[in-house]
Amino acid sequence: MSEGLAEPADLRPAPSGERRRPVWVVPDEVPAIVPRAARLTEARWVAKYRWAALAGDLAAAVIGGSLALVARFGAQIDLGYILLGAVLPIAWLACVALERGYETRYFGTGPEEFRSIIRAAVALTALIAITSYAIKLELARGFVVLAVPMTCLAAMTGRWVLHRSISRRRFAGRCMRKVLVVGRNDQVTTLRRHLEERPADGYVVVATCLPRGDAFEEPEPERLGRTEMDILAAVDQYEVDVVAVAADPELAGHSLRKLSWALEQRGVDLIVSPGIVEVAGPRISIRPVAGLSLLHLERPSVSGGPHLLKSIFDRVVGFLLLIGIAPVLLVTALLVKLTSRGPVLFRQTRVGRGGERFEMLKFRTMVVDAEERKAELQVLNEGNGVLFKLRDDPRVTRVGKYLRRFSIDELPQLVNVLRGDMSLVGPRPPLPAEVARYAIEDERRMLVKPGLTGLWQVSGRSDLTWEESMRLDLRYADNWSIALDLLILWKTARAVLGRDGAY
Repeated sequence: MSEGLAEPADLRPAPSGERRRPVWVVPDEVPAIVPRAARLTEARWVAKYRWAALAGDLAAAVIGGSLALVARFGAQIDLGYILLGAVLPIAWLACVALERGYETRYFGTGPEEFRSIIRAAVALTALIAITSYAIKLELARGFVVLAVPMTCLAAMTGRWVLHRSISRRRFAGRCMRKVLVVGRNDQVTTLRRHLEERPADGYVVVATCLPRGDAFEEPEPERLGRTEMDILAAVDQYEVDVVAVAADPELAGHSLRKLSWALEQRGVDLIVSPGIVEVAGPRISIRPVAGLSLLHLERPSVSGGPHLLKSIFDRVVGFLLLIGIAPVLLVTALLVKLTSRGPVLFRQTRVGRGGERFEMLKFRTMVVDAEERKAELQVLNEGNGVLFKLRDDPRVTRVGKYLRRFSIDELPQLVNVLRGDMSLVGPRPPLPAEVARYAIEDERRMLVKPGLTGLWQVSGRSDLTWEESMRLDLRYADNWSIALDLLILWKTARAVLGRDGAY
């Protein structure tokens, strides 16, 4: 690719149904373009979000400090602690700002905002400890122990409310960052699809720029016109906020560096997709090696301490859940026994971690001869091509319909969790017939134990295609963590109550 200002690029809205022959170019000398007023001032929603975050954090510090003072000292509060309570909100805002809690790029992203709050709480605790030691100030430990955690909890609650609010607006098409995607056809298609699948992240692709010879063949929902221009002119033409570069060897190194300089002058963010899909952030790190910033991809955790911790967590929480829902299990068992002929529990062979087979337990939701009647219903299969599913399966009992709708039939699998056959969170436990159809790469899903719930449970359940289900299982196997397990457990309750994909 030439480094000079050669041919202009053909930029078109994404996606396009017309074949074109574009070429991108990054000029050696960036033309002097006066940024528009819109580039010099933040969008109104960004300013409102920042002020709302500041107000929420300030209120959180006031609430946390006040509650700590009252809980520790009651009505007799020393003047010194009143002054300390007044200084606490200022120190809290400073710590959040230092931990990048007010940076525009993190607004509405969720995890990064919450991490900044947690890091700010740790920093504030360290600041109080160091300051009190340096000036020999004797502080009541009860005040510090109460004030900082309550401030952190209140601030995280406020950010969660803000995040929910901005997510609703983004699903309605508001408060979005306009994105220009640059790359080759297949990489651009993949990157655009991932950005459009999660509108809550706040990115909307308004145009794409492809190299010579590539062309989209997808239907175009809306034409914005055809203009011959390079990437920088495209940025100005479509007033984009972000340029997303899909992995491509032709736009890298010095060319990409010059592009970043030009975008920096225009106040436009640059994001680069490394082309590694289905890999979570904790496994990816940037390390300086030999003067270069290299992307390191860590191996997934398949054994050792993390798995031992997960096993302990599963058994402890599983036991507590089993004790807590014992009345529900007893009532369900009686209903199954009294309303249909057959055993209370349905036992089925499934394949666990490392290909080991085990007997999975469920409450019986079908008639006794369900397997014999399966062949005659095969033509009505509404499953994903591999699994047999029917929304109105005549083999399901009246009680079984309600058990399936709220996933109560799966609660006996807590016994499998206590046995060590399953985990609370993991891939869906497959049948031996499914495992026989696995490709070599699909076998990676058996690096971890199957789960009572998982990404498949909170992403559509039976409504997923086979490929989508497998993709989610592989994503979990490659990126699992205790934090991810807790997030999935929390989302499972919403999925069960919503009853999406349960039949």
